[in-house]
Amino acid sequence: MTLTEEKASRSARKKTEISPVPGMGAIPTPDGVSFRVWAPNATAVCVGGDFNNWNKTEHRLAKEKNGFWSIFVPGVKPGATYKFRIKNKGFDAWKMDPYAREVTSSVGECVVYDPTFDWGDLKEYRVPAWNEMIIYELHVGTFNAPEGQRGNFDSAAEKLDYLSDLGVNTLLIMPPMEFAGDISWGYNPAHPFAVEGAYGGPNALKRFVKAAHEKGIAVLIDVVYNHFGPSDLDLWQFDGWSENGKGGIYFYNDWRSSTPWGDTRPDYGREEVRQYIRDNALMWLEEFQMDGLRFDATAYIRNVQSNENPGDDLEEGWGLLRWINDEIEARQPWKITIAEDLRGNALVTAPTSEGGLGFDAQWDSGFVHPVREALIVQEDLHRNTQAVANAVLNCYNGEAFSRVVYTESHDEVANGHARVPEEIWPNNAANYYAKKRSTLGACITFTSPGIPMVFQGQEMLTAGWFDDSNVMDWSLADNFKGITQMYRDLKQLRQNAYGHTAGLKGPNVVVHRVDIEKKMLAYHRFDQGGPKDDVIVVVNLSGQTLENFEIGFPREGLWRTRFHSDWEGYDSEFTNVFSHDVDAEEAEMDGMPFKGSVAVGPYSTIILSQDE
Repeated sequence: MTLTEEKASRSARKKTEISPVPGMGAIPTPDGVSFRVWAPNATAVCVGGDFNNWNKTEHRLAKEKNGFWSIFVPGVKPGATYKFRIKNKGFDAWKMDPYAREVTSSVGECVVYDPTFDWGDLKEYRVPAWNEMIIYELHVGTFNAPEGQRGNFDSAAEKLDYLSDLGVNTLLIMPPMEFAGDISWGYNPAHPFAVEGAYGGPNALKRFVKAAHEKGIAVLIDVVYNHFGPSDLDLWQFDGWSENGKGGIYFYNDWRSSTPWGDTRPDYGREEVRQYIRDNALMWLEEFQMDGLRFDATAYIRNVQSNENPGDDLEEGWGLLRWINDEIEARQPWKITIAEDLRGNALVTAPTSEGGLGFDAQWDSGFVHPVREALIVQEDLHRNTQAVANAVLNCYNGEAFSRVVYTESHDEVANGHARVPEEIWPNNAANYYAKKRSTLGACITFTSPGIPMVFQGQEMLTAGWFDDSNVMDWSLADNFKGITQMYRDLKQLRQNAYGHTAGLKGPNVVVHRVDIEKKMLAYHRFDQGGPKDDVIVVVNLSGQTLENFEIGFPREGLWRTRFHSDWEGYDSEFTNVFSHDVDAEEAEMDGMPFKGSVAVGPYSTIILSQDE
């Protein structure tokens, strides 16, 4: 063999082979770990970590088609730390794996993660039907924390019995993806595939989901695809290429990059970026066994300015959302996708076959804004009864459960807003008016068509505004245990726990009385109709008691009062107006064939139904 042939032979032996293991990021196998990354503008990519003393050249990745690079490194085990060394002309930098499932910190190292987890036997668990869902939104870092510490998934799991007893059957977790630092709302994901280390990491999240399922509680996760970062964002100019000083391969590099959170809008038109977001969505549903996704700020995915101006539309954003929803529908149709769009656009929840985005539900701005306004305004004279009636009736595409209804969410209790009791009377949220009108909002929420939602602490009259630095005060659960009991009772009635309010789970509503002068409305909720199904809800938005007040009823006979929010058992300051049962007699009123007289306390709601 000549010297030239020997050199060629040595070069061939050193040449890296493409990894035969499919999948992006670090994929552990019994024999080692496969590493794969997308870096189309790189001239060379290596992987370094504690397994090779962070050598910059020893493990060079082989170039695949379409800008992908891969290598299989024998002997590497889960728990090993690693990064990619990426070179591109004058660019030479360590970069964290975009697909990393676990990181030491947002500016630290990636960890080879073994996704194997013992989920046990949960064959009996099922995701609640949309008309049975009651959502409780929570922030892991503040929901339940040991004294002087931050909350995590294990500490949150300690309150699952409380939530189950409250009647909650679905949790919505604010984004737990790895973010900069240890304190955040979560809407600044630095590493979209990694679970925040301060919350306990990926296995802690899986333990939480498993524990929730064992209690019969579904878990939804909030995903953020309208932007990434902007801080601690290794995706930024990932392989050294960019245009106009913008973000490089994962982002738009022109006017479409602009968002309220920096020039960090993903490039929804680029196949690899679309795949990245799609893979992320499916990971939460399949690997973490989440029961659904809530998509943050979808209006910024489908439109650059988050408006309805066609000139600002991002057709590729529309297409991405349709693709993800169609995939979920095909793979796991029992799981729910919810959009926070807040533009009142019915296409958000219209089927993709009809040009819609295919979401199962959307947060309803047509409910929360008019209802909150009616609760917060000081003078009864200015309380808009018709606006509340319209909020009860609001619907998208004729589907009653295509909307999520609420008076408090993470956005509505911060960003210049506060909790409803705080808005009613600042610095005195425990006063009579704050208690009465905030709980009146809960009554309207739980008796309206749609999927009802509360924000953590709402059920115990939490005051002030949401702050990710301040943990929940659980002493309020004892101080306002009557208010908490009211929420529990509303949820039981909503779920027809006693067998005589099936109509509250039904899709149908008729607002048959709107009295502008008296500030009251009455509406009829039903599924099929008839005894134990028909429900009449009467809402008094004024500070005056309604006595001997005649309204229409759909059927004759005895209507029993199942709930009245003015009961002194909920709070000793409530007036405890006696809301008697009603014997409806034949006489047309409010478009109904029968009528009866009701009594409703100030800022109160009564719920009536029939036994037979």
